[in-house]
Amino acid sequence: MGTDRSPELEERPDDVVFCARHPRVETVLRCGRCDTPICPRCLVQTPVGARCRDCANVRTLPTFNITPVFFARAQTAALVSGLVVGAIWAFLIPGFLGLFAVIFIGLGIGWAVSESISLATNRKRGLGLQISAVMGVALAFVVHEFLSPGTFIPGTFATSDLDLVATGIGAFFAASRLKIG
Repeated sequence: MGTDRSPELEERPDDVVFCARHPRVETVLRCGRCDTPICPRCLVQTPVGARCRDCANVRTLPTFNITPVFFARAQTAALVSGLVVGAIWAFLIPGFLGLFAVIFIGLGIGWAVSESISLATNRKRGLGLQISAVMGVALAFVVHEFLSPGTFIPGTFATSDLDLVATGIGAFFAASRLKIG
């Protein structure tokens, strides 16, 4: 008498609907595109509403999709940049700098290695690239120790603590620039 609803739109409590992927889960949710019953675990929130996984077309972003070709390019960039940065560090930067300068040296090393990897892989990001960057910084440290005048004694490394601090800062900064999210 006082309702303006049509009988088709009324909810009937006896019509129980189950999720299409989880047949034991009751639901009132439906995909906004194909009208498939979905539960909260299957729900994918999109800009146009709730969708099932098939209609939402969930896929990995291209930035994080690292193929073996891009990984090989990252390894090559880490090798080359590690060699070049280590040589520059050995010959152009004096070894008697203080802690404040070593922080900037470490940041510069990390930036140079991570930027070369980023450019070689079309700005991709991921764990494999982070590992490559840390390996590139470690290679720069080894090259620096090998080429620095007066620090290499056959069979031993005469490493200063500040060089290790710069390497740690560089590795952390390089890895953080290539992380996901």
